[in-house]
Amino acid sequence: MGRLFGTDGVRGRANADLTPELALSVAVAAAHTLAEQGLGRPPVAVVGRDPRASGEMLEAAVVAGLASAGATVIRLGVLPTPGVAYLTGEVQADLGVMISASHNPMPDNGIKLFAAGGHKLPDETEERIEAALGAGWNRPTGPGVGRMHDLLDGAEHYVKHLVEATPHRLDGLRVVVDCANGAASDVAPAAYTAAGADVVAIHAAPDGLNINDGCGSTHLGSLRTAVVEHRAHVGIAHDGDADRCLAVTADGAEIDGDHILAILALALREQGALTADTLVATVMSNLGLKLAMRAAGITMVETKVGDRYVLEALRAGRYALGGEQSGHVVMPAYATTGDGILTGLHLLARVAVAGQPLTELASVVTKLPQVLINVPVADRAAAATAEPVRAAVAQAEAELGEAGRILLRPSGTEQLVRVMVEAPTEAVARTVAERIAGLVHAASPV
Repeated sequence: MGRLFGTDGVRGRANADLTPELALSVAVAAAHTLAEQGLGRPPVAVVGRDPRASGEMLEAAVVAGLASAGATVIRLGVLPTPGVAYLTGEVQADLGVMISASHNPMPDNGIKLFAAGGHKLPDETEERIEAALGAGWNRPTGPGVGRMHDLLDGAEHYVKHLVEATPHRLDGLRVVVDCANGAASDVAPAAYTAAGADVVAIHAAPDGLNINDGCGSTHLGSLRTAVVEHRAHVGIAHDGDADRCLAVTADGAEIDGDHILAILALALREQGALTADTLVATVMSNLGLKLAMRAAGITMVETKVGDRYVLEALRAGRYALGGEQSGHVVMPAYATTGDGILTGLHLLARVAVAGQPLTELASVVTKLPQVLINVPVADRAAAATAEPVRAAVAQAEAELGEAGRILLRPSGTEQLVRVMVEAPTEAVARTVAERIAGLVHAASPV
């Protein structure tokens, strides 16, 4: 079979692709892999989930798998992914397990694993876990069977951590928070309120079925309406597991991850905390971010798409800030993974300190029009590297110069080539994108 672990754990349609049997097997294999590291005691694992209905089923399977392999299991209940990562380190667990499909629709679910300290598992550890799936093993019995208990105050510890990590009080700010009917429905309003904000929470009533349903960071319409209706200074949107943050200005304009990264980078540099005056972002960030950072004297390190690659670059350079256009922002001084609530708190703190509306702070980035075309092909690698395609890209790059850019990216999961073009106008971007997309298709027709 293909590699089970993607860039963000194991994910698929719950009870079809991601079954309880698979969840149990992954948990058993993870416990065995930890035991092989010579801990000298049974491993300790924490398990959290988002509120989607299938999470209850998969949590039971994961807990059973871990306990059957002799692990001590601490169940956290419903909590954001970054909360599980934080508590993995806080309780000194050997493994953290988050059951969530993030921003995906309710029928999907996923399993994300964290190593000791709340860090993402290295590729080689994931590979060992995958290799151990279905392998024979000696089941412990009697006192060797793992035990399970609930950490009832885990959410309170996480909220306290978030508030302590907020650099300035939010008193005087009215904020509308869209919780996506997800894992942040309790802790996000609690954290923003504890930091001093006047909070209006929307989509904060999860029923197991309504997560990400027309709300959250992938559907900003109702947040825009609520911000204007409540005369709020800012709107904050999270996704189902709250590792992302997007924002809306007082007049309803969208503020994406590129704007947020720019605002936080400038704030950190002002505080002398932006390591090497460097920001880490993926190749999908708008050229407008790069131009704004260059004008401000901030270097940008670009990575492949995926928070895994952002984290790798942050660790390698010991940088202070990185993230994605989607609103997945990582601040290693406070968190081991992207934390949407932490991001929102720091963004609001910047608004409070600067005494400027979010619209004005975000104006440092002028976004270039961007056109993205997904081209179905028979062979994505061959299509992306075909000589006519490469020649057309080189010619278009010469025409655009520093006023635009072109990105060809074969999909990691489908027979598609993604053609992305940024240019001074949408008409130019579309013309170039369609010309290259036609050549990509011709190079490897379906």
